[in-house]
Amino acid sequence: MTHFAGKAAKCLLLSAAAILMLTASALAAESNIAIAAGATTGSSLRLRSEASTSASIITTLDKDVALAVLDDSIDGWYEISYNGSTGFVSADYIIIDQDNVFESYGRLNGDGVNVRSEASTESEVLATVDNGDVVTVNGLVDGWYAVTCQYGTEGYIRSDFVDLTASSSSSSGSNVVDYAKQFLGTRYTYGGASPSGFDCSGFTMYIMKQFGYSLPHTATGQWQSGVGTRVYSISELQPGDLVFFNDPSRNAGKACSHAGIYIGGGQHIHASSSRSNGVIISDLTSGYYNQYFVGGIHL
Repeated sequence: MTHFAGKAAKCLLLSAAAILMLTASALAAESNIAIAAGATTGSSLRLRSEASTSASIITTLDKDVALAVLDDSIDGWYEISYNGSTGFVSADYIIIDQDNVFESYGRLNGDGVNVRSEASTESEVLATVDNGDVVTVNGLVDGWYAVTCQYGTEGYIRSDFVDLTASSSSSSGSNVVDYAKQFLGTRYTYGGASPSGFDCSGFTMYIMKQFGYSLPHTATGQWQSGVGTRVYSISELQPGDLVFFNDPSRNAGKACSHAGIYIGGGQHIHASSSRSNGVIISDLTSGYYNQYFVGGIHL
């Protein structure tokens, strides 16, 4: 062990070391590097904006999905990242992978990301991958994911460049659904097209704009816009598809009276004016929305 000439020098070095450790921790937290991997043990698990049951719900998570744990220091809660969303979940419904060996899909969230031979920025670059590319994630090593790329290259990518996801598709359907769910409970506002308030077509227009689609601010205009591929059966819908309805008592002579986004499982998310519900999830397989379903658009 090295001995220091005086206590002052020793204290100075210890202080410097502490500052470096704190700085490293802050940088790790800021860059969303995973400290562990976990899996959900319950369905419809609520991802919240803060570590509190009264905090707003960002989205919900299915059972048995792999997720990145960013912080485990809050009693009873984990800060996690999944499919591009970051928030807090109750520790009661998360199981931590003890050996950090697991299998999931991961979607890249940056362009020109290096795949390296070891879990280090100093190691050899084997390939580069771009935003939206999907890789198979095989484990976690010191904040890096062990991955297998589309054409078989095996290596490591720093975890903050990869969003764990349950889908092997590089399409944005699941991303659209997850993003739309962030606005559950947002109030209904006639003519609204922002997070301060939505009407039905304002909601679909706003969500799709975030994914590069420009749509008019009417349900009929979106249905007749010519974008995407029309489908006419609920069984043909895919998550992220636009869905349209026509209630003759509400359409004012137009082709459609309402619009939403299909989320899977026979359900859609939409901004409802009924009793000022705002953004809610409703069933498509029976009742009002089944009766007046016109069709969907796959973008």
